[in-house]
Amino acid sequence: MPSPQLPRAVFAMDPVHLPLLFPPPLMTRLGRVADLDPGLVLRDFTDPAAADALAAAEVLITGWGCPALDTALLAAAPRLRTVLHAAGSVRSLVGEAVWKGGIAVSSAVTGNALPVAEYTLAMILLSGKDAFDHRERFRVTHAYPSPAETAATGNVGRRVGVIGASRVGRRLLELLKPFDFTVLLHDPYVSAVEAAALGAELLSLEDLLRHSDIVTLHAPDIPETYRMLDGVRLGLIRDGGVLINTSRGALIDPDALTDELVSGRLHAVLDVTEPEPLPAGSPLYRLPNVFLTPHIAGSLGNELERLGLIVVEELERLTAGSPLAHQVRYADLARVA
Repeated sequence: MPSPQLPRAVFAMDPVHLPLLFPPPLMTRLGRVADLDPGLVLRDFTDPAAADALAAAEVLITGWGCPALDTALLAAAPRLRTVLHAAGSVRSLVGEAVWKGGIAVSSAVTGNALPVAEYTLAMILLSGKDAFDHRERFRVTHAYPSPAETAATGNVGRRVGVIGASRVGRRLLELLKPFDFTVLLHDPYVSAVEAAALGAELLSLEDLLRHSDIVTLHAPDIPETYRMLDGVRLGLIRDGGVLINTSRGALIDPDALTDELVSGRLHAVLDVTEPEPLPAGSPLYRLPNVFLTPHIAGSLGNELERLGLIVVEELERLTAGSPLAHQVRYADLARVA
């Protein structure tokens, strides 16, 4: 019997990401389950050169730099049935017309959550050891700290407050289990019983902020979370507390955060900010109590291959007639990233 015809797939992303997402072994696997041109990567759906590829496309493999998926795309790609996103959130990528058109959408967001959780764990451990402050002092004094200066340092019994049992939040909760932390959780969609199963005590947002030594944000950027940490709530964090944000800058009032950090009352590890990047004159670049990184917590370098693997496995399931394992549901967009 002749083998079934493979679905026609097309890449749509910034081409710079393609070789890291799909190195040769993964590209070979893709070629076994899809009819695609590895040298064709679309960045502009309105380009006349893209017309033939879109007209035949049944599967769109997207990534960072992909144009918006909207009504115009559906008109150009009438055979499109599936979008496989080799990156994180599809919230800003997939338009309502695509959802209403019955297009199945899958995302590698689960794979992208892993390095974010790992980054956060590292920052929690370093913050508990007061590593950033000690580094700043050591650069100036060249002297080891006295026992009095390290009396409040250490990770035994440290209270870690996790805001959001998202994919990242749940992976972080798993990573925290081997350590001697007291873990607190706030998430309006999680019950006390589920929180306990995750290894955490469920608290209101205000109580979590009051009782945590380190607060880490893993909630989605949705209208309900906009500026969820305003000046009043930031003021609930204890003096000397640490705030970690690997989610989105919009979750924190930037002016209130800057005031707290300039005063020296709080410490912060910020991989995301608002705006992003910060303007050149922002004091956060210079403050010794701020550890600022350029949005690196998510997948970078060799971590991108993990996202590509998720897409390859999804396409293998699709070709075999099996359900997608990482399908995104339109109804869930109101509460997920």
